[in-house]
Amino acid sequence: MYIKDVNKEEFLDNVNKFGFSNLEVGAEIDLFSEIEKLKKEKNAIILAHYYQEPDIQDVADFIGDSLGLAQQAEKTEASIIVFAGVHFMAETAKILNPLKKVLLPDLNAGCSLADSAPPDVFKKFKEAHPQHLVISYINCSAGIKALSDIICTSSNAEKIIESLPKEQQIIFAPDKNLGAYLNKKTGRNMILWDGACMVHEIFSVEKLIKLKVRHPFAKVIAHPEC
Repeated sequence: MYIKDVNKEEFLDNVNKFGFSNLEVGAEIDLFSEIEKLKKEKNAIILAHYYQEPDIQDVADFIGDSLGLAQQAEKTEASIIVFAGVHFMAETAKILNPLKKVLLPDLNAGCSLADSAPPDVFKKFKEAHPQHLVISYINCSAGIKALSDIICTSSNAEKIIESLPKEQQIIFAPDKNLGAYLNKKTGRNMILWDGACMVHEIFSVEKLIKLKVRHPFAKVIAHPEC
């Protein structure tokens, strides 16, 4: 069966159930070729996050981190952006490309970090600290971005914080681990929203120590979200 042979109602029911189409595609179909045809027909580009599997990266026009991909899309003449990532990444692409249609291949592709900061709850938290400036890590929803004064990345957050007066009170959201790292680096006492990425939190210190014992001369590289 070829996906084009499926009626619209069946296709939409499938997407509503799973968040994406998992309808069978005939083994004789060259998916790579068909994707290239559709990209030309629809004037579309595919953005793939570094986290994506190799086959998806192979059909992508650009590979990178979420902000870099959204910025790459901004430089193109594409009408449609297909973002192989999670919700907040597609939202960021839409913010930077308001006149382009942004599609998310999996409607259930969420992020535990972004989900840990519901905008309605965060709004009340912000209102309880009216003297505080809100700095949010870019890995958050559009709703949190709208409630923020400054949006940072993990690489420029320290520089941004250091640029503010020492007396400026700050709320840092949504990642408490990145926030704690920045408090340590800058000597600040920012109020940290209690959010985290579950993937970064499952790294085990015990397993890391065992690896270090086996590889005593290896360097350990860790993201500040850990």
